[in-house]
Amino acid sequence: MTEPSVTKSSMNELSADKSNQFDFHRMPRLFGEPLGRAMFRSQLEDFQVDEIIDLQPSGEGEHLLVHIRKRDQNTTWVAGLLATLAGLKRNDVGYCGMKDRFAVTTQWYSLHIPGRELDIAQLQHDDFEIITSARHNKKLRRGMHQGNQFKLVLRDFKADPVIVAERLSLIEQRGVPNYFAEQRFGHDGGNLHEAQRLIAADQLKGNRHGTGIYLSAARSWLFNLVVAKTIERGDLSDQTGPLWGRGRSNASADSALLETEVLADWQGWCYALEHAGLKQERRNLLLKPENLHASWSENECLTLSFSLPSGCFATALLREVAELFRPKFEAL
Repeated sequence: MTEPSVTKSSMNELSADKSNQFDFHRMPRLFGEPLGRAMFRSQLEDFQVDEIIDLQPSGEGEHLLVHIRKRDQNTTWVAGLLATLAGLKRNDVGYCGMKDRFAVTTQWYSLHIPGRELDIAQLQHDDFEIITSARHNKKLRRGMHQGNQFKLVLRDFKADPVIVAERLSLIEQRGVPNYFAEQRFGHDGGNLHEAQRLIAADQLKGNRHGTGIYLSAARSWLFNLVVAKTIERGDLSDQTGPLWGRGRSNASADSALLETEVLADWQGWCYALEHAGLKQERRNLLLKPENLHASWSENECLTLSFSLPSGCFATALLREVAELFRPKFEAL
């Protein structure tokens, strides 16, 4: 096994120094250093996501399911548009998961229209395309989808294709750390800085107080710290880490000991999450992609396709291959 790119002292600093701008990029990798630097998401087509949902519309019921393709539009914006176009309240529109804005994505929405027919032409809008629609008897809710299929392009990737193939083979066989990626934490860790401020002011409450995004970020950061320490210790396989909240943990004795050590300096955060109404949950420390394929094209472009379970981040895989940069070398 390639030694992870982390030392004990750097992990201690990562865990204890909450003023360190919560830099996700300092989190250790499983397979060592990335194989080169690559331009990522320089155009919409470089990030394509298709929602995987095991659902057969019933053909009848109070809800209209619409399968939508969108470009450079986020999930909640389109949900709001659908509500307006259909003359509904925003809460009458459901969906399974959030999709990135700067991307080409497909996903399903549900519109609650009991006892009413809706002309699909009424939903036409320049910000999205309707692929298909059908009646159904249930509202779509968060987490109902199985996962997402990705097609991603890394540009200007000056790496040896043979070595890249070897790294991808390792990833396919052993998986990658199941980190929550930078999208969860906001630009420069802004969501974490706000979470820290709210915790210090005893204002990090439940979702009804409008702090749900910061609750999620704080919980995810603590999980990432456990992932990082476990990489330092050796083996991620068949282990889970905490999504912190109230209630008894079902962690193994070894995992509980490690988590106590990692989170010793974060007890204020743990306390805040427990008292915000969240229940303790567990999440796999290891993420294994399915149907991983790679192809090279001209101009040093690598295209990767793979599927991941819901709630998992494609960039957690990509960071094990390349150091990612936006145009003008703005680090992701």
